[in-house]
Parts: sequence; C-alpha cells; structure tokens
Amino acid sequence: MADTCNVTEFIFLGLSSNRDVQKVCFVIFLLLYTAIVLGNLLIVLTVMTSRSLGSPMYFFLSHLSFVEICYSSTTVPKLISDLLAERKAISFWGCMSQVFFMHLFGGIEMFLLTVTAYDRYVAICKPLNYTTIMNWQVCAVLVGIAWVGGFVHSFAQVLLIFCLPFCGPNVIDHYFCDVLPLLRLACSDTFFIGLLIVANGGTLSVISFLVLLVSYVVILFHLRNRSSEGRRKALSTCGSHITVVTLFFGPCIFIYLRTSTTLPADRMVAVFYTVITPLLNPVIYSFRNAEVKKAMKRLWIRAMKLDEK
Repeated sequence: MADTCNVTEFIFLGLSSNRDVQKVCFVIFLLLYTAIVLGNLLIVLTVMTSRSLGSPMYFFLSHLSFVEICYSSTTVPKLISDLLAERKAISFWGCMSQVFFMHLFGGIEMFLLTVTAYDRYVAICKPLNYTTIMNWQVCAVLVGIAWVGGFVHSFAQVLLIFCLPFCGPNVIDHYFCDVLPLLRLACSDTFFIGLLIVANGGTLSVISFLVLLVSYVVILFHLRNRSSEGRRKALSTCGSHITVVTLFFGPCIFIYLRTSTTLPADRMVAVFYTVITPLLNPVIYSFRNAEVKKAMKRLWIRAMKLDEK
C-alpha cells in the first residue's frame, strides 16, 4: 500500500452548495430512499410468501430487489445526512468501504441481470427442458456465482485505489466515494491504473451489456413460431428485463468507460444509477407483471386479516 497517512478524510462537494436547494433535495431524496427500501422489500416479501411465485425467475427477482436495497444504501443515506451538514466529510476507511460495497452490490446486480437473461432464454427457447436445466441447485449456484463475481470485481477496484498515494488534496467533486473521483486526487501518474479500472469496470459493463442484448435477440428470434398470446407474454416479460438492463448499464458505461475526463453531468448520471434505477425496478417488475400484482394483493389481504386479529 502506498503512503496515505497525509489524508485521513475526504470532503464531498455534494450535489449543490445552495442551502435552500440542499433542503429541498433532503426531502426529495429521503422520500425516494424510503420508496426504494419499501418497494424492493415488498417484492422480496411477496416472492418469499407466495407459492405462485415459485419459479426461478421470481427467485432471481427477489435477490435482485434485495441487492438494490443494499446498493442504494451504500450512498443514499450518506447523501441525505450530508444535505443538512455544514461539513460533508468521510474518513479514509469509510471512503474505501463505500467504494467496496458499492462495487460489490453493483457487480452482483450486473451478474444477476445476466443470470436472469439466461433464465428467460432457457424458458423461451428450451421450454420442455426448463425445469431440468433450471433446477433449484442450479439457481443457487448461479446466485452464488453472482456474489463471487461481484466480490472479485469490487476487491479489484478497491485494491487499485488502495495502492495510490493520497498526499494532500482531499476534496471530492461528488457526493460519494468512487474510483474515478479518487483517481483524480492521487499524487502520482494514474494512467496505467486508470486503464485497469476501465478494464475492470467499463469494459466489463460493455461486454455484459452486449451479451445481454445478444441473448434477447436470440429470444426474439425464437418467438417467431409462437402463438400471438405466447409472444405477447414473452415480450412483456423480456420487455421489463430489457428496460432494467438499459437503465442499469447505460449510466454505468457512460461513467466507467472514461478514466480522466470529467463531465458536468456525471453527478446527475450517478443519481440516476444510485437512486432512480433502484426506485424504478420494483415498479417495472411489479406493475407490468399480473402474477406479482396478484401475489401482492393476497399478501396485503393476509396482512389486513392479521391486523384485525
């Protein structure tokens, strides 16, 4: 590890320096974060308590919703508290922890989306062998691989940043710690490490996104011989997945495929993938899925009956 003793904390500039804007943002982000937690938690509870949602697709969906809560929780609570703080500081180790957990859960989500696409491919292209291929042991292994893949991705990102010397500048032009803002504060040549970060983050995002797009193209090709009702159901499910994939990978590619260029839109794009995407996922998956809506209604009725007792 390089000498980092000169920097014990980092200072965030945040979203805005205007106090009135910060107060408005505090209320907005508090409401959004509450909706993220409650919305995704509702999906997890619905899948866990509903027998009709026992297929692998909903098993992966529940894990994705849990990861969304964790992913958003690595940055948004700190953002909310800093909006009312005069001094927006985070310790060196707190910063490294934020980078680790953000990329851990972001990497897990990336792999889970890929696993979900594979599940849809098997369900649509190999329906007769679906239950054999996607048995519960396979599903558990795929989820485990997603967690291991996320850990390896995150550990590599943190290791690259951890080796950099921070010998003075500690003001981060952002509202959370991330590899690229920290890269710009290092007092050494970061060109090679920047390339490794792009390879680990940006390139991985692009490759995963292309693999997902190809898989959905193959799925759409196989739908040609289906009945109109079968095509409608499959397109509805795949449409939800493609929307989530685009919302997640688009901003990630925009941010992590660059090493040194800073754009004014970076913070707003970061708000999109740390707040808006986790908020939209339960909306996309639940409101466009009749089975999930019915299961949620049954869960609500059971909860009301328990209250009456």
